Amino acid sequence: MRRLPVEELTPEAFAPFGEVIAPGAAREVWSINAGSARRFHALARAEAVGEGGEVGISLFRAEPCALPISIAMLERHPLGSQAFVPLGPRPWLVVVAASPEATPRAFLAREGAGVNYRRGTWHHTLLALEATSDFLVVDRIGPGHNCDEATLAEPWELALD
Repeated sequence: MRRLPVEELTPEAFAPFGEVIAPGAAREVWSINAGSARRFHALARAEAVGEGGEVGISLFRAEPCALPISIAMLERHPLGSQAFVPLGPRPWLVVVAASPEATPRAFLAREGAGVNYRRGTWHHTLLALEATSDFLVVDRIGPGHNCDEATLAEPWELALD
């Protein structure tokens, strides 16, 4: 099986697929609430297209995956973006690709960093590590077909070295 290398999640490396949601990714930081808080402004843009679609906020609870894992499928959401923000500091894995035929890229997200997959970005399902983990999810809800799945011609093996 082909081995998929794991990269550190950085705003620059992830830019072709969406945005990193983490304080270090902010281009603007504002002091708010009389100086008692900071706003890491506009880290990502939520997208929702199609009649009756709107942006929703949900919670996902993911069981940890056992590594190595076979990456054999990808999915995409043609009608909206999809953001995942962990509600704790545990690391998790992000797998994305330009298409089901392209070589995927795997990123290790750490210290509460989240991602926003742009509308139409091919990605693997949620891959929690270490323990059951909760994620805040912002995505399109409403009518219409909004999930395409593709089985990869040849799977990739994903492991942390």
